[in-house]
Amino acid sequence: MAITPVGAGGSQAALLAYRAIDGGALEGAGAAAATPGGGFSGALNRALGAVVDTARQAETGAMQAISGQGDIGAVVTAVAKAELALQTTAAVRDRVVQAYQDIMRMPI
Repeated sequence: MAITPVGAGGSQAALLAYRAIDGGALEGAGAAAATPGGGFSGALNRALGAVVDTARQAETGAMQAISGQGDIGAVVTAVAKAELALQTTAAVRDRVVQAYQDIMRMPI
């Protein structure tokens, strides 16, 4: 069975997918290090920031509902979104830890 290398089209598709996730901050193959907040680290920071913002919105809505100014339906929706975001973050963390452990177990 022959192994075929990934052609330029495969690497270009991967670059475009990464650029879509990264929010377009990546301008070229070597630009990740030169772009402040760009690259994989920047994408993770933005994703974690979104999770924190979702949790803050849920907390703010809950405080408004407690004071009698908020809508209970909106609070339930915000809390459900925050819970889903936290579960997703925990799942991604677990996958990253598992990948690190797999790499560390590889023979040299």
